Amino acid sequence: MKHALLFCAGLLLGTAATARQTGRIHRTEVVPYDTRHDAESRVRARSGHSIDFRPEVRLATDGPLRAVVGQTIEIPYVWTDGCTYLHLENPQAAYQLWVNDRQVAEIADALTPAEFDLTDCIRQGANDFKIVLLNGRDSLDARGAPHGKPFDGSYLYYQEKRSIRDFEIALVPDTLGRDFAMLDLRIIVQNRFNYDEPVTVGYDIYSPQGKLLEFNIAETRLPGRSADTLHFQPFIYHAYENKWQPAAATGRNAAVKNPPLYKVMLFTKRDGTYKEYMPLKIGFGRPEFSEGRFMQFGKEVALKTKRYNAVPSDEQATRAQLLAIRKQGCNTLCPDYPQPAWFYALCDELGLYVIDRANLHAPERRSDRSLGGTPSNDPTLADEYLQRVQAMYYRSRNFTCVIAYALGNPSGNGYNLYKAYEWLKSVEPARPVIYEDADGEWNSDLCKSN
Repeated sequence: MKHALLFCAGLLLGTAATARQTGRIHRTEVVPYDTRHDAESRVRARSGHSIDFRPEVRLATDGPLRAVVGQTIEIPYVWTDGCTYLHLENPQAAYQLWVNDRQVAEIADALTPAEFDLTDCIRQGANDFKIVLLNGRDSLDARGAPHGKPFDGSYLYYQEKRSIRDFEIALVPDTLGRDFAMLDLRIIVQNRFNYDEPVTVGYDIYSPQGKLLEFNIAETRLPGRSADTLHFQPFIYHAYENKWQPAAATGRNAAVKNPPLYKVMLFTKRDGTYKEYMPLKIGFGRPEFSEGRFMQFGKEVALKTKRYNAVPSDEQATRAQLLAIRKQGCNTLCPDYPQPAWFYALCDELGLYVIDRANLHAPERRSDRSLGGTPSNDPTLADEYLQRVQAMYYRSRNFTCVIAYALGNPSGNGYNLYKAYEWLKSVEPARPVIYEDADGEWNSDLCKSN
């Protein structure tokens, strides 16, 4: 307790070094596994690559610091020769992350899961993790949004220095209109050593019926402290027999069939040994947006939308609600903020479209277009707006169900949302970007199409 009080005093007096956002990274949320069996069964506890993060309260206050929570974690030696990351969910408030009394980042977005690169912060043996929960720093968060259990879904994980840093994947119709699909896969590989190293990466893809369709391995040599992207585009035949598309109920008691999903496994290889596995499931087909209409497999898609957020920390209850929503004829969900990864996986499985939404909500003075009249037109908040949009995009971009992105909840319009729109369009040319409060301006694709 005394140590926590001294720590908080130092924080309030500004004696500790600050590091806003420096440790945060944006990438797809996939945990590596040691074996294919564990990857296919998603048994993270047996992977040897993961440690649950469950901090406990060390100090509670009524001031600007809501609380300090923490956990001491034993880091094995092998982790100190690789890369260590922290995946953080459900912090309940804006927060600062500290590792071994070193500030890693300060995050105002309490609803979007975040990833941090802690490689330079951890050491072998006992490591002290602190989360400083802050009052009054979440003014842009979705109002009334329910949180799950504190830090539910949070964990540390490890990768070797030669590993998969990120990836982009989609299974889409052939661009020339031929009767097969194309797997569009980009794997970003990294070499965190200080010298040149070869990195071998590969994938395989199985049909929904369990047949191996494609297998490939490629090697690249990376300079020290660098990354590269390997691009694979194999044809996948007979894909039109396994279309991914929502199936509406045809009667009150009619069953609705789940769409088929392909299984994809990414992996790395070193000295003849497979070193990490990353399991994925994807569907064939994603609606295209053209002239204000969503089209899929040559037909217009009529979106029947419903505002919906997952039941906090309860995948089974969420599944039951999604089944009921689907049976009512709804085919598109519109959350108020980014959801846990299992929510998008459920939507992939059940065949429900999702329009993903960044955690932005600042309705006060939304009609005031003067500089600084609304948070959305205050350039000092531009980085915060962009961080929230980026966090949404990188987490959900590889799910088949995500057909569009919303910049946020109605919050007026202005410079920050213009910049967010420009960035999102620069990295996502296929899916439309929507903003309800654009009011006819150029930073919403729906408005431009009407």
